[in-house]
Amino acid sequence: MNSKKILIITYYWPPAGGPGVQRWLKFVKYLPDFDIQPIVYIPENPTYPIVDVNLEKEVSDSAIIIKRPIFEPYQLASFFSKNKTKKISSGIIPNQKKQSFLDKMLLWIRGNLFIPDARVYWVKPSVSFLEKYILENNIDTIVTSGPPHSLHLIGLTLKQKLNITWLADFRDPWTTIGYHKSLKLSTRAARKHKALEYQVLNIADTIIVTSKTTKTEFEDITNKPIVVITNGYDTEPTTKVILDTKFSLAHIGSFLSERNPMILWDSLAELLQEIPDFKTHLEIKLIGAVSQEVLETISQFNLDSYVKNLGYVSHSEAIAHQRNSQVLLLIEINSEETKSIIPGKLFEYMVSNRPIIAIGPKDSDFAEIIKETNTGVFFEYSEKTKLKNLILEYYNQFLQGNLQSYGVGLQKYSRKNLTKELVQLIHSKV
Repeated sequence: MNSKKILIITYYWPPAGGPGVQRWLKFVKYLPDFDIQPIVYIPENPTYPIVDVNLEKEVSDSAIIIKRPIFEPYQLASFFSKNKTKKISSGIIPNQKKQSFLDKMLLWIRGNLFIPDARVYWVKPSVSFLEKYILENNIDTIVTSGPPHSLHLIGLTLKQKLNITWLADFRDPWTTIGYHKSLKLSTRAARKHKALEYQVLNIADTIIVTSKTTKTEFEDITNKPIVVITNGYDTEPTTKVILDTKFSLAHIGSFLSERNPMILWDSLAELLQEIPDFKTHLEIKLIGAVSQEVLETISQFNLDSYVKNLGYVSHSEAIAHQRNSQVLLLIEINSEETKSIIPGKLFEYMVSNRPIIAIGPKDSDFAEIIKETNTGVFFEYSEKTKLKNLILEYYNQFLQGNLQSYGVGLQKYSRKNLTKELVQLIHSKV
């Protein structure tokens, strides 16, 4: 019996680093276990803001990889400022009050001239190539993964041309994502984004989302089936864990300006004043890109000497830091638009056996998961006293040598189980 073929259209793929690559890298890893042949369509010459060549080792030998050239305006924009272009490309947008003229210009160009995003020039050549490829290879199911949401326009056009089943996978929302308002959209550009979003949501056969809130938002736009398949964790090689000797609080991933948790810095500064030994033990580990605004705030609270800023590390190194750190920090922007965001690292955090301190907006989807799995404590931005008390509690447990989390029900979030959910969805559409 021949395996069922599915075509996966994605921008982020090894050697891309960061969270965007993980979801479909792992689905592709496990799809062959369920008798599905993954065919992955990716750009040949992408502009990845983060690179992690170690992830190339994780690409399934069973996957068929197709690469086609892409033209990206970021390659031209880097002529003005390679650093600023790279940051905007990765979602790190400077605080509005501190934006230079060049920052504003690049954001305006990104938001108004390239709709829905700067990968839009890949749509037409991809459709031209894939239309023929799909027919020649008897493919009846395609998946598009966004952002970048331009890739959904590839799916949209192929669906209109061919008799295929199209699953549109939204790793993040489209017009309600946190940075959308920062793109200085004109009224016309905002309307165009909305119109394209509406088309995609109403022509795709099924919408896949990563959170309940995104599902609820999309249900106001479409009557098409919407299925929640979260991100998850993968089984990693077991190595002996040696915990940090310091009381280390680790944040792993991009630390955006808008994620700047004043209540955390304030709590740590007060504990340093109130508890004499706290200063001999405290360490703040920042792993990944950190905005200048966050670093300046840390300095304002006189916490510089406790910071270990490691920058971007490979995914395997990030996993090691998750297991070695005493406490893991999960920070989300305090806004209505970010309630739906469930950071992919949450699931890897949950299986690290380290307690999570999470800070985010009220009714965040990830707060429910943390509570359900007993892997940490969630705080709203107004709950400074509660946060400070928990840090002190964790610190005392650290001194006693018994600081640990005791997660429950984690298996449902394993990448293999989540792939099984995806496979059931694919078969239901046949």
